[in-house]
Parts: sequence; structure tokens; C-alpha cells
Amino acid sequence: MKQINRRQFLATTAIALATSPALATRPKFRLNYSLSSSMYGTLPLKEILPEVAKTGADTIDIWPRVHGNQREQIEAMGHKTFAKMLRSQKTAKGILRMGCITRYDLGPFGLQKEMAFAKKFGTKVMVCGGRGKPGLKGAELKAEVKKFIELMKPHLAAAKTAGVTIAIENHSSNLINTPDSLKWLTEFAPSKHLGIALAPYHLESLGVDAAGHASLIKALGNRIAMFYAWQHGMGCHKKLPKEQELLQMPGRGKLDFTPILGALKAINYKGLTSIFMHPVPRGIPILPTATECTAEINRARVYLDKCLASV
Repeated sequence: MKQINRRQFLATTAIALATSPALATRPKFRLNYSLSSSMYGTLPLKEILPEVAKTGADTIDIWPRVHGNQREQIEAMGHKTFAKMLRSQKTAKGILRMGCITRYDLGPFGLQKEMAFAKKFGTKVMVCGGRGKPGLKGAELKAEVKKFIELMKPHLAAAKTAGVTIAIENHSSNLINTPDSLKWLTEFAPSKHLGIALAPYHLESLGVDAAGHASLIKALGNRIAMFYAWQHGMGCHKKLPKEQELLQMPGRGKLDFTPILGALKAINYKGLTSIFMHPVPRGIPILPTATECTAEINRARVYLDKCLASV
């Protein structure tokens, strides 16, 4: 038998791996981007929808006042007109869809009527905050999260019928805020129709670093339905010079998204990702024009792509 040296062996192995059918058909991990309408303030949908595909997104996340007013725009124009507008826009995956509806104003116990609207458009995710006593720890927090889950059961039954997932965002001054509260939410959740909208902005304000985010993502796994590519920067509650306000955007502030995206890749994350920030005051575009908003979102997306390429 002819012997081969180590270099020949490695070269042969590399070729075999590169041409392996299993590896050749393995899809490359990508983020499933959804464009939040609130990034454009109260600009009309006719201006926002053409921007979706330009940002690399395949779906639109519709927000109501005070962050935007696109949900109100839809009611004013009528559902048929909105459906026609969606069909007129194409993305890399086909016709533009409404992937998410964000309704903090309704809360987790007020979504059932809105679920009918979501079902009509094939929308699979609805984002809101939790309910319960904030600021708890330990056994008290665990008991309060369990109580919240019990109260959610009839709403989860409605969500199952509508085919949607209610994604609870970890939010400051809310029961669901800390890593522990998120872990107990997933532990007690009786249905896959209850998920998480994970916001690094709020976790960062609690002192959770990039490694902590990565660890939490791996613990939460497929319960994450929405991931906000959003960091704390210098905050979003007081008026700042625009360059400081934009520090919330990926690639501008201090948060390293590389281990975070590595964790999303590790769990083969299939939920939505929104490149996100809040302007001050609410209800205005993050930058003066739709073109500028889109350019800033794409700058952040390039940064995220570089992070993902390195993991």
C-alpha cells in the first residue's frame, strides 16, 4: 500500500470535507431581519415599505403611537389597501410580509383582538411587555413570574388559534427584566406560543456584558422570537446630540456583538432580528430622511455581518 505524508493527508481530507454532500447542503447561518417601522418615526408607509428590502429585511414590524403610527395608518387606509401595498413590494424571499406587530400599549392581556389582525396577514410574532411586580429577586421573583404565566394561559390559547407567538420583551421597570426572570419565563411557559423579545439595551443597563448576553441566549434557546440588535450607548430618555444618541446602534457603542451573534449561531436562531434604537423624542425618524435612516441601518448591518463572519 502506498503511504502518504502528513501534508498529502491533510490536503486530501480538506478536499473530501469540502465536497461532502452533507456539508455542501448545510445552509449558511443568517439573521432573519425585520424592519421596525418606528425607526422611521411617523413617516407614511408608502415611504417606509420600499426601504424594507434595501435594509436586507424580508418583513416589516408595525408599531403604533407613540413610537410610530403605522398601525394607525393601516386602519385609516383599510386592510385591503395595506395588503395591496405589501404585495407591491418584493424582498429576497418574495413578497413583503408583516412579520411582527409591536403592541406595548395593549400589553400581554389585551392582544386577543389584535391577533385577528395578525392572523389575517399571516403575522407570526407579537411583541409586548410583561405584567407583575417589578424589582423582585429570588423566590419572590420566581413566584411572580409563575403567577404571570398562569394569567397568560387563556391568551396563549388564543395565540395558538391565531398561529402567533407572544414575545415578551425584557424591559426596565417590568417584571420581566433580569436574566433570572427570562429564564423562569421559559421554564414555566406552557406553550411554544409564549416567547421572548430579547433587548440587550435593558440587560446592559443591569451590567450584563457581551459574554453574559451570549450565555443567556444559549440558556433561552428557541424561546427567543425577536432579537433586538440594540445597545445602551448613552441611553434613550434624554435629548442628546445625534452622534451620542446613535451610540445605541450596533457598531457605534461599546457593546461587542461578536459573542452575542456567536451564541445566536450556536442555537441556530431562526427568529426575527431588528436593528434598533429609540430616538428622542419618540415618534421621529432616527435621522431626518428615510434614505438616511436606511443608510444607518445598513451601516449597522455591515458591522453585524462582520461580527457573524468571525464566529
